[in-house]
Amino acid sequence: MTIVQLRAFLAAYTLGSFTAAANDLGTSQASISELIRRLEEIVGLSLFIRGGRRLIATAAADELRRHAEQSVRSIDNGLEALRSMAALESGVCTFGVLRNAGYYDLSDLVQRFHVLYPQVKVRLIGLNSALVAESIASGELEAGLVVLPVLETGLLIKPLFQDEVLYASATRDPALGPMTMDEMAQSQLVLYDAYAGWTDPTRKQILERAQMRGLSIDPVMEVEHVETALSLVSTGAADTIVCRTITEGSSFPKNIHLVPFKEPLYDTIALAQRESTYLSPATLKIAELAEKTLLARMQIVQQPA
Repeated sequence: MTIVQLRAFLAAYTLGSFTAAANDLGTSQASISELIRRLEEIVGLSLFIRGGRRLIATAAADELRRHAEQSVRSIDNGLEALRSMAALESGVCTFGVLRNAGYYDLSDLVQRFHVLYPQVKVRLIGLNSALVAESIASGELEAGLVVLPVLETGLLIKPLFQDEVLYASATRDPALGPMTMDEMAQSQLVLYDAYAGWTDPTRKQILERAQMRGLSIDPVMEVEHVETALSLVSTGAADTIVCRTITEGSSFPKNIHLVPFKEPLYDTIALAQRESTYLSPATLKIAELAEKTLLARMQIVQQPA
């Protein structure tokens, strides 16, 4: 039984003839007659008494009418809902952002999206990139921004830009030059993103480099937020790592010195979604808005001083 057969049946039932039903649905009388015949074969009952100038509905037709109306109405409502989603007049978008989204001008992402599409509901989650990737892979989020590398498989990754990671200290003399893994292994460190720990993509790069040299990185303190780490660094309690975008912020402590790594280190920020899936229209739009915002922010950061 198809929705086309049910539409033909309802038109014939209401209008009383195959010809009128065909005119109403924009098809031929023969097509309507064939659709009804096949429907009668499926249900095993006659739906109309043919003869005279008007169809006569049988008891089976009277019984089927209510259910057919419900089915057609349900399909029409579903199609209308999908059209509304496509037009961004309804729907829900789920998107993951970087933990430090504010430094990338993403703190008002939801507000700007809501102004453009006020009827769309938004679920925006800010987590460490490792957790964002996990949530995308599990289907909890449709898409999100992540720092590479991430372990999750089955993701479609679109790299957007690289943000250099620097060594930050209030006590180390910048005249000593770039930071090496050997020196870092001997340093007092405070690292952030404590919950994600060594699954954090930036930390993971540091760890891999240290292990290649037979070294270990053992922070004396771990905190959750970069602001807390920078506050500790500014007192001289420990050193940390931080991406260049964060150092461009107005609240970055003035007494913290920055040096690059001898082997330059970068956060690669990317847009991630599940492979072989299409983003909903709303999530596609918020992803495009986030990407546009990030690229504009990076152009500012990368301008010569």
